[in-house]
Amino acid sequence: MKALQYDLFGDAEKVVTLVELPEPQAPGAGEVLVDVLYAPLNFHDLLRIGGHVVPPPLPSVAGNEGVARVVAVGEGVDGLEHGDIVVLPLLLGTWRERLVAPAAGMVPLPEGNLQQYAMLGSNTPTAGLALSEYQPLTKGDWVVQSSGNGGVGRNVIALAKARGLKTASIVRRPELVDELLAAGADVVLLDGPALAARINAAVGDAPVRLAVESVGGRVAETLIDVLAPGGTLVRYAARDEIDKDGRGAAKGVKVEFLFVAAFDYATKIAPVIAETVPLLRSGDLRVPVEAVYDLADIKAAIAHLVRGGKILLRVQG
Repeated sequence: MKALQYDLFGDAEKVVTLVELPEPQAPGAGEVLVDVLYAPLNFHDLLRIGGHVVPPPLPSVAGNEGVARVVAVGEGVDGLEHGDIVVLPLLLGTWRERLVAPAAGMVPLPEGNLQQYAMLGSNTPTAGLALSEYQPLTKGDWVVQSSGNGGVGRNVIALAKARGLKTASIVRRPELVDELLAAGADVVLLDGPALAARINAAVGDAPVRLAVESVGGRVAETLIDVLAPGGTLVRYAARDEIDKDGRGAAKGVKVEFLFVAAFDYATKIAPVIAETVPLLRSGDLRVPVEAVYDLADIKAAIAHLVRGGKILLRVQG
């Protein structure tokens, strides 16, 4: 069985290698054996390979998410059978041809785009949980976010719209404005001078109780300024120190960090995935894929990720 493994923490381009591993054993009670079809390559993969986020015991197979086909079902598993397509739980080491996974929360996916399904494991629940777990919202409320064109950002736009919320998304390239408006965003703003004032004007000075951000720095500080007293800034990537002058704290703004793998797959992550599948099938959500690489081309795939764009690995797709 082919797999991408690392024996020490470090630069992914240097430490991840293609190896042959023994075939997995038959699934036990509550487990399924799956063939991995596609697996995303994200910056959080590189952080884990570097030993910075939930470092696993070494040696370890890389890969935090993916879509797979069920090959065998263990005792006590209901609702799954050979041939079903499923989204894998996080942190299983998905950059390998086959693995055994816990079946709790897994449901068969309908016929659809496997590459889009492959990206449901992390970005989708990050977006859905950011919208639901930190700040009470009602229909018509505004959510402001950085990185509107990213995988999480596009999921925020689609899920917020489906839940009756409005979104204002910040982007850094002017050609993305019309693209995200076509994708369902209510407001898209180009990063730049007077950003907070332009956001307030765009939302009609409505109170903004939730902001979602990943880049940190000045943009994060701007979102704190935009938030209403008692609002929440949910961060899912950047970990730099913000609100150094205490403006947010003074008006009761909370800053929370969302690590999606800390949430239970069956009770928290799987429901968001189920909510999102119809949006993929209808075309209301689509995350553009920049390139797809085979396992043997992992170094080129990592280099492409660093340059920018959504990258997938074709495992057995």
